[in-house]
Amino acid sequence: MLKFGKGVVKSRFIIFIAAILLLIPSVFGYLHTRVNYDILSYLPEDIETMKGQDILVDEFGTGAFSTFVVDGMSNKDVSTLKAKIEQVDHVKSVLWYDSVADISIPTDMLPEKLQKVFLSDEGTLMFILYDTTMSADETMEAVEQIRAISNEQCFLSGMSAVVTDIRDLSDKEVPVYVVLAVILSLIVLSLTMDSFLIPIFFLLSIGMAIIYNLGTNVFMGEISYVTKALSAVLQLGVTMDYSIFLWHSYEDQKKIYENDHKNAMAHAISQTVTSVVGSSITTVAGFIALCFMSFTLGKDLGIVMAKGVVFGVIGCVTILPSMILIFDKPLEKTRHKAILPDLGRISGFVTKRFPIFLLIFAVLLVPAIYGQKHAEVYYDLAGTLPEDLQSFMANEKLNEEFDMNSTHILLADSHMKAKDAEKMLERIDQVDGVKAAIGIDSIIGPSVPKDMIPQSIRDILEDDKYQMILISSEYKTASDEVNAQIDEINDIVASYDENGMLIGEAPCTKDLITITDTDFKVVSAISIVAIFVIIALVFRSITLPVILVAVIEFAIFVNMCIPFYTHTQIPFIASIVIGTIQLGATVDYAILMTNNYKGARMAGLEKKEAVQRAVASSAQSIVVSALSFFASTFGVGVYSNIDMISSLCILMARGALISMVVVIFVLPAMYMVFDKVICATSAGFRSGTKGKESKTNEILKSKTVS
Repeated sequence: MLKFGKGVVKSRFIIFIAAILLLIPSVFGYLHTRVNYDILSYLPEDIETMKGQDILVDEFGTGAFSTFVVDGMSNKDVSTLKAKIEQVDHVKSVLWYDSVADISIPTDMLPEKLQKVFLSDEGTLMFILYDTTMSADETMEAVEQIRAISNEQCFLSGMSAVVTDIRDLSDKEVPVYVVLAVILSLIVLSLTMDSFLIPIFFLLSIGMAIIYNLGTNVFMGEISYVTKALSAVLQLGVTMDYSIFLWHSYEDQKKIYENDHKNAMAHAISQTVTSVVGSSITTVAGFIALCFMSFTLGKDLGIVMAKGVVFGVIGCVTILPSMILIFDKPLEKTRHKAILPDLGRISGFVTKRFPIFLLIFAVLLVPAIYGQKHAEVYYDLAGTLPEDLQSFMANEKLNEEFDMNSTHILLADSHMKAKDAEKMLERIDQVDGVKAAIGIDSIIGPSVPKDMIPQSIRDILEDDKYQMILISSEYKTASDEVNAQIDEINDIVASYDENGMLIGEAPCTKDLITITDTDFKVVSAISIVAIFVIIALVFRSITLPVILVAVIEFAIFVNMCIPFYTHTQIPFIASIVIGTIQLGATVDYAILMTNNYKGARMAGLEKKEAVQRAVASSAQSIVVSALSFFASTFGVGVYSNIDMISSLCILMARGALISMVVVIFVLPAMYMVFDKVICATSAGFRSGTKGKESKTNEILKSKTVS
């Protein structure tokens, strides 16, 4: 690796210029990467609800629909507005009661079911169908146009409206996320580093790596808005310690090569490559584990973040050293004493009181596991959005006026006998929470021949294979009530049409609940096993992987149990994402301390002295790394109005601090208790000899932060 380090030093100007030039195609790639704002689209393609969505597009030319509440407007004006909406690009059709009856007919003469669905005391309701999918750019543009031609008396609800609002809110907030992460990181680094200028170089080199990562996402076609919002701040947080390690290594090498900064940097790069590559493997493994989710949002985030860590490592050993050498003189002129106190002094405190920390571990373990398992999770993303968003207000209006919280779409055999269809609809109407089921056989009644039904209605609701039935529900998406309702409707449909499909937001969300529950177990197992194997290979140990994973998992349990005891709901994906990210990113703290513990044992120090040395030489780096991770995510968590983003960032920020505390205090206690077992089951560990006190004291006084 020394040869590589010398090559970087020699080519520093070329590397720096190339790094700047590579930003151009990266920015181009970033701007041309589509963002998907529809979480439900990441469900597996082979499940029935997703197949039904494809059928809806292929057979009916309809990929999405909205409900449109109009208040205080005459029927004539509503009809005029309807005609305008029908002219909007990608609006396939608009279903209102004038589709089947003339508006001159008194509304009280309409069939009861039509009155129930389309009319309220305050206004009326339309169903708007689009010829593109729920989150397509064309659909979102259509939503914006419908809103533009409507007035304040009109309220557009449905997932397409929600997705549009999420897009607008996310696009507005993401630049602020980056600014907050940069500012808070600068504050932390200014307090912990010994140069005013080096934090800027850290952020510049990491920023370049982030742009490269975001630019290469163009080859994925599209990324989710969650990935877009989190990737930059996460990459900043998890790769910052690589830059810190390089800087500290460079400082140490300058003491050896006092008048030869180039040679010092070459050796620093050599050391950093070996250490950082090994450290980054666990982080990459954590992100790769997300790719095994059936809910492919995990794959989306996992690939982008694994790629981001790789870019971060490359930038750390190429771009950052080049910048440091090129601007060496300004760096030297901006040196100052680090404000963060020497944390090595706590080593004696930790080893002296290790039974207390073990007791805390034992006492908190069970309630932490219980709280983590019973934390309340939400799946209805629309319900957690800011109340001033148009889609949120529209959904509330729909509930208030029409007692409608969700709409299911039933795809049934179009050749079903009218009598059977009537019976099926009657049974569906009787299901708890079902307000009405509207199909081609229920609009006018079974006694009326189908050829008497207006062709426009027949085109909307039926083709040569399927008939479309709209089922309005009083229950909210993701609620236990609506899930039970869906099960009952499916049972009814199966008795008349074994190939019938119930689709829509609520059925898709029900599948989401089932799938992500399985994903959590699979991904957790994969990430734990992968990191277990990596640690076992790195330390050639049987017991150390168990101890290190147990310590970090304990930190994860503590982090994830807090929402339960504070009665806070968290997004459904939190358990999966936090479990893997916190494990993969913060197990590095435990690996760093274990490396130093192993080195002390190999040097012949006694158990207590070896643990003291490990704590003394690791605490500073662990605290700086954890605070950097905290700084990059906490501000986003506080600022964001998108609860999924906010909750994930708060959990990650808090998780970094909890892992820091657990590694500094609980892990050394584990060394103290299991030292003999570790030495017996791990390569390179050996018991020390007595009489090392003076040597240990000397080491502790002259320690360097690794």
